[in-house]
Amino acid sequence: MSAAAVRDGTVPGFGIDAIHEAARRLTGHVVRTPLLNSPMLDELVGARVLVKAECLQLTGSFKVRGALNALLTLDEDARRAGIVAYSAGNHGQGVAAAARLAGCPAVIVMPNSAPRIKVDNCRWWGAETVLYDPRTEDREEVARKILQMRGMTLVPPFDDPGVMAGQGTVGLEIAEQARELGLTPDTVLVNCSGGGLASGVLTALNDAFPGLANHIVEPVGFDKMARSLAAGRVCANPRPSGGLMDALAGPVAGARPLAVLRHYDVTGLTVTDEEALAAMGAAHRFLKIVVEPGGAASLAAVVSGKADVRDEVVVLVASGGNVDPEVYRRALAD
Repeated sequence: MSAAAVRDGTVPGFGIDAIHEAARRLTGHVVRTPLLNSPMLDELVGARVLVKAECLQLTGSFKVRGALNALLTLDEDARRAGIVAYSAGNHGQGVAAAARLAGCPAVIVMPNSAPRIKVDNCRWWGAETVLYDPRTEDREEVARKILQMRGMTLVPPFDDPGVMAGQGTVGLEIAEQARELGLTPDTVLVNCSGGGLASGVLTALNDAFPGLANHIVEPVGFDKMARSLAAGRVCANPRPSGGLMDALAGPVAGARPLAVLRHYDVTGLTVTDEEALAAMGAAHRFLKIVVEPGGAASLAAVVSGKADVRDEVVVLVASGGNVDPEVYRRALAD
């Protein structure tokens, strides 16, 4: 990515037209997840809260959208050779499912600390899993060796125009569903790690509803995208997070998502593990959905009051629901 692209927000191969193309490509393959609302939740936070339940998506996360869109743009030879992904879990499951749908081999490189449910689910979809130690190994280097040995194609978790466009279909659906309800959002919050989901959703929603207040939400102390936005360059986390929000714990922000997000007036918010657990409990109580800690980050920002949304219509994405049982028990016990 060039410095000019970071300044002006342009990313070749990505934009609102690419998101609409992705939506057409994915029709019939992914779930049009519901946009949920609870009057009890509204009363609690003093706003109309619309929650896009991507925890109900195929594989339990939005990630299959971007993975499948990227995969469907490959030629037949590349599909036959197979694909590789590195992931904390949700992207890996999305790639594994996309590969099965497309009938091609897949290898998923995952940290040895990934929740067991995510590892097992990748294997269920038919993918080979390769575990690495994030304290001593670099996931991109592990994946690179596999690519060289087997002649496969990398499907990145976020820093790819096709992946970003696929994730942007979440935003297209939110816009359609909000209009069906007769509502115009004032504020949008999106959980953020590398930025693929945030860049796609904000592009789609700002096209539909100009003037939105845009927020990304990250774990406290690991707000690499907010720091990247402030610095105008890609920043990394200081260390592996080791916290509950593993879905948001990737080591570095994406250059292409950063370029897109800098095009909007984005505010970065952070939440703690405890706030994420409280939001998981709120999602269970008010919305009757299971959300993982990282998937609950944006809801945590609203429930905790860190996002000032009183008297507004606010939309957010519950981005994943792949949580180990013992962690979920903690959320329900609080």
